[in-house]
Amino acid sequence: QVQLVESGGGTVQPGGSLRLSCAAAGGRFNTYFMGWFRQAPGKEREFVSAITDNGGSKYYADSVQGRFTITRDNAKNMMYLHMNNLGPEDTAVYYCAARRYYSHSTNTADYFAWGQGTQVTVST
Repeated sequence: QVQLVESGGGTVQPGGSLRLSCAAAGGRFNTYFMGWFRQAPGKEREFVSAITDNGGSKYYADSVQGRFTITRDNAKNMMYLHMNNLGPEDTAVYYCAARRYYSHSTNTADYFAWGQGTQVTVST
């Protein structure tokens, strides 16, 4: 069973940048389709971005397209979310998640492993 741990969250001013990291332990990281989700207070968890097992294909929610970049380093069992031009609407707890199947999914139920989350706050 894979264990996922997020890090890199914090408080940043509007227009700022952050890089989130997701470290995987156990399992077979290089075979997993990986995703980032976020959950703001009072809202449901929503899809942010995803990447195929070899990093060849990447997917983004419309709300972050052009501002966020997802990457992974299978040699280090790591995944990243580079976030630029952050706005207050990006404030949320960010989670990384693993999916066993190659196909893309934005549905949280299709991911079998989750990290504990890291808080991102965008505020003046």
